[in-house]
Amino acid sequence: MDNQEKVVEIRYFSGYIRNWRKLSEELSVPLELSREERETEILKKAYLKWQLDMTEHLYGMFAIALWDDQLKKLYVIRGHVGQKQMFYAVAGNELLCSGDINAIAADSRVEKKLNKRMLQQYLFYGYPIGEETFYEGIYKLMPGHYAEWDGKSVTVHRYWKPVFEPDANKTVEEWAAEIEKTVDEILGEEKSDTTLPYKESFLSGGVDSSYLLAAGDAVCANTVGYEDMGFDESSLARQTAEVLGKGFRVKMITPEAYFERIPEVMDKMGQPLGDASAVAFSIGCAAVSEYAKVVYSGEGIDEFFGGYNAHKNPLPEDWTYLTCSHIMSEEVVRSLMKDYNPEVRAADPVAPLWKEVEGQDELSKKLTIDISLWLEGDIYLNTDRTSTACGIELHTPFSDRRLFDVARKIPASYKFMEDQNKYVFRKAAAGKLPEEVAFRKKVGFAVPIRKWLADSRWNPAIAKVLFGESSALFFDQTVLKDNWERFLAGESFLWNRIYAIYAFLLWYDLQMENGKWKMEN
Repeated sequence: MDNQEKVVEIRYFSGYIRNWRKLSEELSVPLELSREERETEILKKAYLKWQLDMTEHLYGMFAIALWDDQLKKLYVIRGHVGQKQMFYAVAGNELLCSGDINAIAADSRVEKKLNKRMLQQYLFYGYPIGEETFYEGIYKLMPGHYAEWDGKSVTVHRYWKPVFEPDANKTVEEWAAEIEKTVDEILGEEKSDTTLPYKESFLSGGVDSSYLLAAGDAVCANTVGYEDMGFDESSLARQTAEVLGKGFRVKMITPEAYFERIPEVMDKMGQPLGDASAVAFSIGCAAVSEYAKVVYSGEGIDEFFGGYNAHKNPLPEDWTYLTCSHIMSEEVVRSLMKDYNPEVRAADPVAPLWKEVEGQDELSKKLTIDISLWLEGDIYLNTDRTSTACGIELHTPFSDRRLFDVARKIPASYKFMEDQNKYVFRKAAAGKLPEEVAFRKKVGFAVPIRKWLADSRWNPAIAKVLFGESSALFFDQTVLKDNWERFLAGESFLWNRIYAIYAFLLWYDLQMENGKWKMEN
């Protein structure tokens, strides 16, 4: 057929095609089209020219549902590293798909039944890991995958995976120059996009967001702060913004505002998330949304270049790396859960990847697993859903596949040098930042949640949820109470267990209030 309108239909698109100008020229898409019309035409023509290999030509972030009328097939595609979410479920003779799991769960044809296997995995990890979701029958399309629907069945294919192939033929300086060149290319595309509205940026005290602010076109930086100076990065962020000549705002977060925000975050997230920083990020998104609709954020670097202590610390020979976030052991989960299933093991989501990376150096193994599971299952779930709920478009230029293609070739010894993590990236950032900022020790997006949970001013409301009717359906109340009392007595490391369970119960009760569940407890 010559008429592409009758051949290809874009039924869903969420994201930003960063190299749209180059693709428009290559595919003869008029530049004067509106952004929505332009993106639709690019996707249609890219499919007609390259079929599903179109993903090799798209840089940015994307989740797509594309109907091929000639083949009578629907293709659902998620971007390489998964900045945008994508879920799907079969409803009769239709495949439902959306980046918002709530939109699928709201369909009357979808049975709303809690997936207890995911609850158990969630307790291991603190986030919904892998393809399954908290709803039976609703699945997450993993990054670098596409699903094919022919009206009868769904088949899922993998089109891309993160593969590390270190090349020691270049020096640290040469790799740093390669990083700089790639960052300039990516942000050059962002800067040249005059169709986007005014842009701002998030800024912490770390090198990633600082480099992004220095290299990008955001005119103002935003951060969150706390009265507790041990967790507050706003003064470091302010110093960086002033050095770079950028505007600066800080949103102070109180315990009252934080706890008030948690139910809304869990609801908009669509699934519970035990990452306490998600609530702080949501408050930050709401604050910046008053000024800008497109905002930069620096996600991706830690997972591409090795930014966490877990990446540096050697693994015991008998251990399997269970991503950089693993909050409860199988023994702890077994003691807490009433219906513990011994066939659901913590290592299940990781095992296939662990086999794939056999023979690689330890850092490459860890980064492959974190990019494949942790980055998309925790970080991007948080940033995508919270920013969208607040009405802003979040751009993460450092998550661009072109930067990964550089990172994957850099030897581990260049990523950890002179007692610094992601050393070679810091070396590149030093081209646009003062040395003190570029080589500042990682602070992390910390939240004073362990202190707030233990504070008698705030924790009665937490205890009410932890030991309510819903909790008794899932958790051994004696064991849970023991964990709670030990936490209050000073075993602060238990905070993440408490918070993860609390987040799940809040989310579960919200679904009950909305009449969503068809339960068989």
